[in-house]
Amino acid sequence: MKLQIDHKSSIPFHKQAEELLRKLINEPQYQDGQHLPKEVDLSEQLKISRNTLRQAINTLVTEGLLVRKKGVGTRVQKKKIFSGVGNWLSFSEEMRILGIEIQNFELQIYRNEVSAEVATFFGIDVSTKVMRLERLRGKKDNPFVYFISEFNPAIPISASENFNRPLYEILEADYGVVAYNSKEEISAAAADQFIASKLEIKVGQPILIRKRYVYDINNVPIEYNVGCYRADSFTYTIESKRNF
Repeated sequence: MKLQIDHKSSIPFHKQAEELLRKLINEPQYQDGQHLPKEVDLSEQLKISRNTLRQAINTLVTEGLLVRKKGVGTRVQKKKIFSGVGNWLSFSEEMRILGIEIQNFELQIYRNEVSAEVATFFGIDVSTKVMRLERLRGKKDNPFVYFISEFNPAIPISASENFNRPLYEILEADYGVVAYNSKEEISAAAADQFIASKLEIKVGQPILIRKRYVYDINNVPIEYNVGCYRADSFTYTIESKRNF
């Protein structure tokens, strides 16, 4: 693929470079996570500075399309379970892009009867028991989110899994279930006694509740997830574009 910047265009060079890179990483030879050409070679080919090129690359790194490693180079992120989901990323992927190392402080998984809302989502009876995963997660020194995940009973996930692995990697690799789409709800609330004790905050302090309805590639519901975040640790950004 020939890469060429239009130096007479009013479009900034870094935006042109970004669009060229988007097209490049969709080429067949890059689909399996291959490395991009060296920055010095790309910048010379495009006739732009390396700083301008890095600006374009950083945008794609932030979106999870590229992975940069010092001393190794920049490679295309292998397309797995997030290839068609727009801006949706798993929690583990979000934290990886931000460079935050996450650990589990608490983890338990057990069978539990579902609420009416979860039963409706999965299309099952409220008396049905499903696997329920609860995890307290955060940075090395402090937890900042408590997750509750409930899974479609058709997925035979069990407590024997190594949940230090990313959840959607487990679903895809071990059960052939590919998480594809997520519908989200964000709301604010005051921490009750249980959540306050988990997040190490005072009862009544604000928390953000992020509810996710996750579907597979066939639009079959696979996971109902609720995350309770410390309000001082979570920002949700929405980008909108005006249509003319």
